[in-house]
Amino acid sequence: MKTVPLHEARSLPIWRRPITLLFLMAVAMPLSFATWSALLNNFVIEVAQFDGSDIGWLHTVREIPGFLAIGVILVIMIMREQVLGLLSLALLGVATVVTAWFPTVGGLMIITLLSSIGFHYYETVNQSLQLQWLPKDRAPQMLGWLLAAGSAATLVAYVLIVMTWQAFDLSYNFVYLASGGATLVIVAYCAFAFPQFESPNPQVKKFILRRRYWLYYALQFMAGARRQIFVVFAGFMMVERFGFEVHHVTGLYLINLVANMAIAPVFGKVVARFGERNALVFEYVGLVTVFLLYGGVYWFGWGVVLAATLYVIDHMFFALALALKTYFQKIADPGDIAPTAAVAFTINHIAAVFLPALLGYLWLVSPGAVFGLAAAMASVSLVLALMIPRHPEPGNETRFSALAPAPAE
Repeated sequence: MKTVPLHEARSLPIWRRPITLLFLMAVAMPLSFATWSALLNNFVIEVAQFDGSDIGWLHTVREIPGFLAIGVILVIMIMREQVLGLLSLALLGVATVVTAWFPTVGGLMIITLLSSIGFHYYETVNQSLQLQWLPKDRAPQMLGWLLAAGSAATLVAYVLIVMTWQAFDLSYNFVYLASGGATLVIVAYCAFAFPQFESPNPQVKKFILRRRYWLYYALQFMAGARRQIFVVFAGFMMVERFGFEVHHVTGLYLINLVANMAIAPVFGKVVARFGERNALVFEYVGLVTVFLLYGGVYWFGWGVVLAATLYVIDHMFFALALALKTYFQKIADPGDIAPTAAVAFTINHIAAVFLPALLGYLWLVSPGAVFGLAAAMASVSLVLALMIPRHPEPGNETRFSALAPAPAE
């Protein structure tokens, strides 16, 4: 496979440039992962007879590869990041294809583990490639457009599910086959159509933890802990408490996607205009409010309309997480991006490994308490976000950087 330096890639036709590859990968991943997620709660309840504890354990297994994402550093010693990204996408696609063939707790645990390895290793490498390949001045806007592209691809899949699930009496197996197969087709095209792109900054291929990145690490840890409650329990609530069927849940996802397509590029411009600190503060204030209102669904018996509205608003706030990526891009040494992306994914998933299982038991006792805990986590994130300087850069990683000499690495 031909290798092309990044600065020469702009002379290639548009369909062979790095940004096109990033867009195609952004489309391929959610075709499998988002479809798997949309059907999961109904599949495990209707077919595999899961309860709250089972779904908690399933998501704990799903997050183990995220916790082990640091292994990416070892893999890129023998394999280019671009190749690893495509292989990871292929594994995600294959695992999605066979999901419905294993409708038991044990079978779904194994398939979910394989799917998760593909998803988390892809996400780690993809974040690294985005921050290496996108110029800093355009990164927020381009990340917003990449989010919108992924949402648009998933929108097509969800529209098809909503329109055909009841009309053609589709099976879980058919939908998983179609979505995973679509991912594999895109991966095959990317493998043959694009050269290997060479970044101008060779990446450090070893484990690194730098003290000056401490705030980024802390924000990643809290984001991972907080996200689990939304991913695991918000959708589960819609099925368990309000009896949503597949086309109802997918319809809710459709609303989220349309909102993301419209808002993600706007959020990119907001981050570029107002800075990472302000964007993240806005996100975390919103999430504290949303999680407290989620709790109110159980504490005060609020209805399905409010719950569904909160689900959409919650999902929209998560699009602002691109500010965390650009904050790191601004403070990082260029060669640190790949290893730190792997370290950050591991930190992001520390809580994810044990929280879903533990909170699954708490859910059986008090679902409202689970969302109250999420509001507390979002509050901690808010305090951390206030420590980001208005113009982050190496040597000015936090608002306290000017008060002390830079620590030794």
